[in-house]
Amino acid sequence: MRTPFIFLLLLLGLGLAGCDSKTDAAASTDLEATAGEAPGEAAEADPEVVILSPAEQQAGGLQTGRISSRPMGTGLAVTGTLDVPPESSVAITAPLGGFVENTELLQGTRVRKGQVLATIRNPDFVQLQQDYLETRARLEYARTELARQKELYEQEVAPQKNYQRAQADYHALRVQTNAQAARLRLAGLPVGGRIVSTAPLRAPRAGFVKTVNVTVGQAVTPTETLFEIVDPEHLHVELTVFEKDVSKLQKGQLIRFSLPADSASGGQERTARVYLIAQAIGADRTVRVHGHLDKENDPTLLPGLYVRAIIETGRADVMALPNAALVRFEGQSYGFVAEAAGRYRMVALPTGRSEDGFTEVTLPADLPATTTFVTEGAYSLLAKMKNAEEEE
Repeated sequence: MRTPFIFLLLLLGLGLAGCDSKTDAAASTDLEATAGEAPGEAAEADPEVVILSPAEQQAGGLQTGRISSRPMGTGLAVTGTLDVPPESSVAITAPLGGFVENTELLQGTRVRKGQVLATIRNPDFVQLQQDYLETRARLEYARTELARQKELYEQEVAPQKNYQRAQADYHALRVQTNAQAARLRLAGLPVGGRIVSTAPLRAPRAGFVKTVNVTVGQAVTPTETLFEIVDPEHLHVELTVFEKDVSKLQKGQLIRFSLPADSASGGQERTARVYLIAQAIGADRTVRVHGHLDKENDPTLLPGLYVRAIIETGRADVMALPNAALVRFEGQSYGFVAEAAGRYRMVALPTGRSEDGFTEVTLPADLPATTTFVTEGAYSLLAKMKNAEEEE
């Protein structure tokens, strides 16, 4: 009886030991799983927060700072275009018409002053040169006859009227010869020499080909524009200002302008000065304002480009951040708030004027003016945040 009882006690002890071993193993597994979770995985990740290790912060070159109050220009928000003065835009025509025999021009081609733009063929060119050469030959005869009649008149051998008639013939032929020579030069034909049926059409000034309106073999008239050449060396801004704001304008005021592509690429600041203010109100109740660029010969500026501009009429203190603190994403401006060491939150920051490397910003209502922002390396934070979203 005693032996079975002892055996039963042994079996019960082994069973309890097995249960304790399984419980310890399960607990150990749960701890390991919890320890393996990142802090951001313990709870739902915040899509507006990016966390960097100390090594990542150093590699990204992050710098922080607070928003500051800076004086910036206040003024009129206007729009307009880039344009060139009338003397910088040239319409090319064939003065005597004809047929386009050859041209290799394309829009955007750079041309030099005097460069051949096209070759024009016209059967009338032959007659023009023939008439000139015949008139010039008669002029030579008239010059000789005038000298002979003068000598006879001085010797009282011939009457004075013969001498006067010779003078009149000579002067008439000289005028006719000069007129025909001028017409040949106008057509681009040689004055004298061999007779040709074609004439080169040359560029009157250097610039870029803006338009090409002809093809080889096309018949053209003297009033038809074949090409248009624009020299962008002296671009200016042509702005439109409403009549109610005209009283705020003065010559010499600073103009800050940007192109449509500048907002997306973070382009450089561009400036000009008010040079002329139109003295008449247009039919649309606006006034044209002409501004001279502070920096000319910018290859990124082209005639006809649309611009947005601020005509500075005064200055005021505004809250601003360095341009490097702001990023553009999906059409909006953002900044990164440094919440703690290695923890940064992206917040929307409506922007205003930009000047001298700083941009006016409007803080959200829940952010105090003492908030610390990332002032260098903001785009690297944006890139890391979006890469993390794609990996998820």
